[in-house]
Amino acid sequence: MIPIKKLIKEGKFYGNIDVAVEGLIYDSREAKSGMLFFAVKGTQTDGHVYIEDVINKGVSVICCETLPNRLHANITYIQVENSAETMGIAASQFYNEPSKKLKLVAVTGTNGKTTVATLLFKLFRSFNHDCGLLSTVQNQINDQIIPSTHTTPDSIKINALLHQMVQQGCEYAFMEASSHAIHQHRISGLYFAGVVFTNITHDHLDYHGTFANYIQAKKKLFDDVNSDAFALTNKDDKNGSVMLQNTKATRYTYAIKSTADFKAKIIESDFTGMLLSINDQEAWFRLVGNFNAYNLLAIYGTAFLLGKDKHEIITHLSNLEAVKGRFEYVRSELGTIAIIDYAHTPDALKNILDTINEIRTKNEKLITVVGCGGNRDAAKRPVMGDIASELSTHVIFTSDNPRNENPETILDDMQSGVKPLHYKKTLRISDRKEAIKAAVAQSGKGDIILIAGKGHENYQEINGIKYPFDDKDTVNELFKIMHQQN
Repeated sequence: MIPIKKLIKEGKFYGNIDVAVEGLIYDSREAKSGMLFFAVKGTQTDGHVYIEDVINKGVSVICCETLPNRLHANITYIQVENSAETMGIAASQFYNEPSKKLKLVAVTGTNGKTTVATLLFKLFRSFNHDCGLLSTVQNQINDQIIPSTHTTPDSIKINALLHQMVQQGCEYAFMEASSHAIHQHRISGLYFAGVVFTNITHDHLDYHGTFANYIQAKKKLFDDVNSDAFALTNKDDKNGSVMLQNTKATRYTYAIKSTADFKAKIIESDFTGMLLSINDQEAWFRLVGNFNAYNLLAIYGTAFLLGKDKHEIITHLSNLEAVKGRFEYVRSELGTIAIIDYAHTPDALKNILDTINEIRTKNEKLITVVGCGGNRDAAKRPVMGDIASELSTHVIFTSDNPRNENPETILDDMQSGVKPLHYKKTLRISDRKEAIKAAVAQSGKGDIILIAGKGHENYQEINGIKYPFDDKDTVNELFKIMHQQN
């Protein structure tokens, strides 16, 4: 049991202030006696409407922004300006500030977060360190895998996971910090050894409203970081310097085109990897493409700033393989190549197609299978349609988590961006498996199929139900059938 005065130091207290709690919740379904309930105003629901409900379930301490009309005599109420922010700080205190006992690094940006955070985790594991990872694909404590449901979990789960990492002797932890998580104060109360910015492009405007708001959400991570931390940013991104404007952290940059603290040059590349020079050290890496050169630079810079030897970083980093669903390469028995990638933003799609086009000979077909998510930023759909049709030999527009939208409406939006001269290149098949099947049927020896948008995801979300579906498993299955038929 922990006294509430230790957890929440700022706010107006009503009722008995000398109570203690045994747990923190913000989901009313988890309510029971001994818990402190945070009434958080979310995007879907407002926790304030569940205050009476949690009291009926035995909760006796409520943290809220607006007091209920009726105050119960036996209930303690704490009124604060921002329940979500207070919850983050309280969660850190509840678990005895675990982030202070780790070297915790947060990675933010539109693209590359998962690759950078995951490969940092793998790199430091290869150095024989006990480490933790919080990512889109999965959370991990050393070899223990914990399924992931969000890019960044809620602040209570984050601190619970960090506490587990401390208990299991972890020295380092690496996490993705999404713009949603930063804006929703899910990382409030955390202490970072370093923060990393990859890039920022068109995404999540359905949530943030404007690109300026989106930038500010990312920038807040840098604005709030401690003075003893490092801030590492992509200097080639036009908003990279914006991240550093108000930070108290020590500033570092990485770049391919500009002068920077950490610099790289691509010497050669193919579908299996690339020869890269990083700060005048050459090595072959198993990642592919210009965008991954930036990711490798961010990883190298972070490891160096965490005190690792530059030669050892290169040696260990060159042995690491790509993250699941990020430029995953599958080759059929008949010589067709499939690339599975999470690219679901215009910039990510362009990067992956540019990379493939730089490597391929142009004598083979490049068939792109791509969709856009439902109930998400619709403005990027025609842009994605334009990019896919411009940079591919053939394009099949299909479903990618249509959620509660009509898939055909999403495909209409994507096709609206296709220029007239590319109309004949495009096909629309809303069933994703049938779309991949059509791409395989069109392909021959040496042809390349890009299956974009879902990457590591193993489901399709349709009308509130998540149906099992895996792009890689699907294409492997279809390749086997194609081989049997030939």
